[in-house]
Amino acid sequence: MPFRIKTTLQAALVCSALTGGSALHAANMSNDDYKAAKDRIEAEYKAQKDSCDKLKDNAKDVCREEAKGKEKVARAELEFNRNGDPKDSAKLATAKADAAYEVAKERCDDRSGNDKDVCVKEAKASHTKATADAKANKKVAEVRKDAADDKRNASYDLAKEKCDALSGDSKSQCLATAKARYGKS
Repeated sequence: MPFRIKTTLQAALVCSALTGGSALHAANMSNDDYKAAKDRIEAEYKAQKDSCDKLKDNAKDVCREEAKGKEKVARAELEFNRNGDPKDSAKLATAKADAAYEVAKERCDDRSGNDKDVCVKEAKASHTKATADAKANKKVAEVRKDAADDKRNASYDLAKEKCDALSGDSKSQCLATAKARYGKS
């Protein structure tokens, strides 16, 4: 089982790394599309949860945790895809780590003694690493955003200075172009 836990957590981390940190992946989503996606996620969760009822004992509990985890990850992914905010990327990575942890912990219930203790500690360690990575990636994304803002402001100040050499309509046109180019109002 330890291999399966590691594989699940590694898969969550890889998915997190692939989706994290870029607002380029965001698609502007209409409210109707967003609501439809939320409804689809809820329907999939209910169907997966209902399919777990066929199972018994711990297998049923694992199945339910997997269904809950998939729902939480899908919701976090929806939020990230809706606006591409780095904070939502971090929430997505955390949701993946939390889901993998809960499933891994539940799988450990089939064990006993030291084997169970090791399994739980391994799951906890992987979860701690994944959440730490999510926090670090969030901070990196925030620093990159701040750096991009600083660069844009410096470029705007330079363009404004260049416009000061002009006069009349040329200066007004130059300032308007600089404002539009660097996102200033």
